[in-house]
Amino acid sequence: MQGIWTTDRIRTAEQRLLAKTPDGALMRRAAFGVAVNAAEMLSHHAGRVAASRVVLLVGAGNNGGDALWAGKFLRNRGVAVTAVLLNPEKAHREGLEAFRRAGGRLVGLEEAPRVLEAADLVIDGIVGLSARGPLRADAASLLDHLNAPVLAVDLPSGVDPDHGTVDGPAITATRTVTFGARKPVHVLNPQRCGEVMLIDIGLLPELSDPDIQRLDPVDVGLAWPVPGPQDNKYSQGVTGIAAGSATYPGAAVLATGAAVLATSGMVRYAGPAADLVRARWPEVIATGSVTDAGRVQAWVVGPGIGTGQDGRDVLRQVLSAGVPVCADADATTLMARYPEVLDARDPGTPLVLTPHAGEFERLTGAAPGADRVAAVKAAARKFDAVVLLKGNTTLIAAPDGRVLANVARGSWLATPGSGDVLSGLLGSLLAGGLEPWLAAGAAAHVHALAADLAARGVPVSAGGVEAAIPAAVRQVRRLG
Repeated sequence: MQGIWTTDRIRTAEQRLLAKTPDGALMRRAAFGVAVNAAEMLSHHAGRVAASRVVLLVGAGNNGGDALWAGKFLRNRGVAVTAVLLNPEKAHREGLEAFRRAGGRLVGLEEAPRVLEAADLVIDGIVGLSARGPLRADAASLLDHLNAPVLAVDLPSGVDPDHGTVDGPAITATRTVTFGARKPVHVLNPQRCGEVMLIDIGLLPELSDPDIQRLDPVDVGLAWPVPGPQDNKYSQGVTGIAAGSATYPGAAVLATGAAVLATSGMVRYAGPAADLVRARWPEVIATGSVTDAGRVQAWVVGPGIGTGQDGRDVLRQVLSAGVPVCADADATTLMARYPEVLDARDPGTPLVLTPHAGEFERLTGAAPGADRVAAVKAAARKFDAVVLLKGNTTLIAAPDGRVLANVARGSWLATPGSGDVLSGLLGSLLAGGLEPWLAAGAAAHVHALAADLAARGVPVSAGGVEAAIPAAVRQVRRLG
């Protein structure tokens, strides 16, 4: 897994590392990493490194120092480097001296638009991890002149480093180079960060358990259930699907199909769409009610069941079954309206809630807000459940405080029915015996990968995402 740490913890670890490192060594190591990435981007975007034109946007402090030292290293490779000093009196002294000695050029704000418009690459060294809020007016005035790819130092300036929020003018980077460890902004606002490259400066030994984790494809591949020589259709987990209604029969078909395609275990469907499910998925054992469904190792409940009395009865029956439950869509709305329905759940029985932002607000009484990580952790504690908060970056919190982040490769999942597909995937992993927090993270990963494979650059339906599940599982299994 990839670890992600808050900026306060990163700064504390950096101070410990600085205390036992020669003065300036860490900055030069970090800046050299920036320069290497800049050269790679120049080669790709401009077709050359030597004789290309790079502009540094230099703020006060160490972030600006990183940019200036990177400019010095680029000058050594024959790059024409110009630095725009946004706060000349507070520019990093050693970095500025090194940049000048290497032949770097300095310009003021009045000349900045002209040099920016002619640049092959811009390096954003305006603010660092200590900064909060949008860009100040002088820096914001330069945004309209950014025509070249942007390489951000640690984070795009103007984006909150811990929450990823943007409250005003901010940089959008093509690539972000960060040092020592990833920070929350890199997963909470990937659209602003672009590709994130990590430079090792020896920081990890100074850090303890991360605040957020991100599953690697290898992690997902190793966790995904596959049949062994002694397995049969029952031993791999039987998934129950309680979904659909006369109004929303498609939810039942999608959730059931995702469970069928996710693993080799058995799937039982219970609900009013039994005939439609049977027609689309003949391998499914379909019945009209939860009471007739037979034994399962996990239930998925909620997609399309409605929010009336019938839906409430189904939810109560599923919660009282004594097996892990993935509660999605209408199930979360019912819990918000009738919190007493949760009394049917046996204490300690695993529960996974999968709300989008609106459902989350109904469940908890408050929108996720700027600090989505804190909000999802609080919800997990409140409900003693794993909570999967959907979004372009999906967050998964366990009651013990662990948090996973899954970053989608695009916005292809913003389509009706995609949540039903995710719930079927997740339910099949719960039935297969995966720990709920890991099951939710693995399901979110394969769900997003399936969308990317199905879309191939154009919008895709939930049915298309579902059809790509085997290809997505195959891809992660090859890595695992």
